[in-house]
Amino acid sequence: MNAPGHDDSIKIFGFWLYILQDLFLFATLFANIAVFSSSYDAGPIAKDLISLPFVMVETFVLLFSSISYGFSVIQMHRNSLFGTRIWMAVTFLLGLLFILMELYEFNHLLNEGATPQVSAYWSAFFILIGTHGIHVTSGLIWMICMFVHLSWRGLCAENKMRLTCLSLFWHFLDIIWIGVFTVVYLFGAL
Repeated sequence: MNAPGHDDSIKIFGFWLYILQDLFLFATLFANIAVFSSSYDAGPIAKDLISLPFVMVETFVLLFSSISYGFSVIQMHRNSLFGTRIWMAVTFLLGLLFILMELYEFNHLLNEGATPQVSAYWSAFFILIGTHGIHVTSGLIWMICMFVHLSWRGLCAENKMRLTCLSLFWHFLDIIWIGVFTVVYLFGAL
């Protein structure tokens, strides 16, 4: 028989392995951006289209969502279902705002002629940013599922483990975004 909490620690370890696998995926996408950073062909140049103030706001929205999810985890450890839900709702809204801003940016770039077909750079750009956006969207769907789970079973041990894994995932996405902001947007604006 396993010790209490042993299964949860195995699940958390398994989730860390997933995060590591995802890290390799993003490392590959970052390598693509680095290799194709000056491969514009006849397409527009990133520094002509990137709005750093807009992306800075987008970055702060995502970083604040990480802080709000941290507050949700604190409330979970205090066994406050209400507090956990409130802070997770704030995180969800900030994550949704981030996705909407990302879609707005994509629309703007596409209208300016920066399409994936126009150059290797823009292809790598859309794949990296789009992959991150898909991950954030997956996190939002996960939060919706957690609202349902919390409604059914409250802060039971299984839900706490799920919220902990979601915390790892959400913070990982914020760390990846810091890399995206630095490598893609700051260096791309130079």
